[in-house]
Amino acid sequence: MIEHIELFFKSIFIDNMVFAVFLGMCSYLAVSKKVATAVGLGAAVIFVLAITVPLNWLLDQYLLQPGALSWLGDEYASYDLSFLSFIMFIATIATMVQLVEIVVEKFSPSLYNSLGIFLPLIAVNCAILGGSLFMQSREIETFGLALNYGVSSGIGWFLAILAIAAIREKIRYSAVPAPLRGLGITFIITGLMGIGFLSFGGMLTGGDEETEAPKTVQTIEIEKEQTEDAKTLAENTKTID
Repeated sequence: MIEHIELFFKSIFIDNMVFAVFLGMCSYLAVSKKVATAVGLGAAVIFVLAITVPLNWLLDQYLLQPGALSWLGDEYASYDLSFLSFIMFIATIATMVQLVEIVVEKFSPSLYNSLGIFLPLIAVNCAILGGSLFMQSREIETFGLALNYGVSSGIGWFLAILAIAAIREKIRYSAVPAPLRGLGITFIITGLMGIGFLSFGGMLTGGDEETEAPKTVQTIEIEKEQTEDAKTLAENTKTID
């Protein structure tokens, strides 16, 4: 349980796709001018990551890893299909994005029109592929952790684009210096938000086990004297006996 909670908060704040590794910056900058549009795209990213990361985990565990085909028989245990990882991951992502596009177009035409080309471009959003690749490189062990990582990574990306969209809506009425208007001030705000998100790392620092303070030279000498006194006392006791 603790492992799930730690992974959840770490993926949202500390290892945020936007602020920590700068993935998905194209959509983050282009679709963050209005909060409503940012919410729609962020929700779509959460859905795609929540589906593709666990599916790709299953593909990695039972198809792509060296020896993953052992469940088919001993003669397949030596097969290594890891070179197909990129192709399989991208195929899964493209399929899910196509499903999202169909659903959004059916139930929310206004959101579909406002997102425009950036909705189908989720398929090539590096944050989506990055979620599956990070899942693979970090060797996430269970399906539950893979689902947790997909959802929490999507939530982190959602919070990032929602926050910058809300700030950009308000900043229109601010007296921003001319050279910094547009992407200039957006990058500055993104950097400041990144620092703020990384500060949540203090939530996950362990403090349960007390660490032993380093011994000074004086402390070592005192311990030696106590040891010698104990030995002398033991020798004197034996002599008296």
